Amino acid sequence: MSDATPRRRRMSRAERERQMLEVAEQVFGERGYRNTSMDEIAERCGVSKPMLYEYFGSKDGLVMASMARSKAELYDATHKAMAGASDPRDILWRGMLAYFEFIDTHEASFTMLVAQPLDVPAETAGAVEETRRQQSELIAGVITTFAPQAPAPAVLAFTEIIIGACERLAVSRTRNRELSVEDAARYMTEFCWQGLSPYLAEEAPPEH
Repeated sequence: MSDATPRRRRMSRAERERQMLEVAEQVFGERGYRNTSMDEIAERCGVSKPMLYEYFGSKDGLVMASMARSKAELYDATHKAMAGASDPRDILWRGMLAYFEFIDTHEASFTMLVAQPLDVPAETAGAVEETRRQQSELIAGVITTFAPQAPAPAVLAFTEIIIGACERLAVSRTRNRELSVEDAARYMTEFCWQGLSPYLAEEAPPEH
């Protein structure tokens, strides 16, 4: 019988990149952008610093890649949640719940990007705005579908109001843990429903 220790499977490039981004998000959230070093991220990942630079080019590149990953995951989470319902109020609830659940699991990095924008590279502000635009398009599509009587300016206004209110409530939750994810989602749903109710269609459109 051989006493040789089994060799560990090497990570694929995609697996390694995902690991680096997960660790980077955690460290950025803990220490803030300015106080985070590539050395610490590399050490926590169990890789060399040159490998980290090979994948992302710089600390700026790493934080931007982390933003891109979060953007895609947030869209996927909220889109999938809302796709499971046809009733307008239920869609609002599902979307809000998915949003606050996502922010809850990414709280530290969310706070760094939204509540402390001056501590991150200027390019990151553009990435944050891209994420807002992505969510805005999703929200505007829902409003247009279920509130067909709402004129375009109203759809735009409601969309921006929802985005801003969700962010502020999420930031508030970082200081007030008594407000649960479910409570935050419920309050936002009630708030949006009251504002949109004059424009809602009498009957929801059939499912396709």
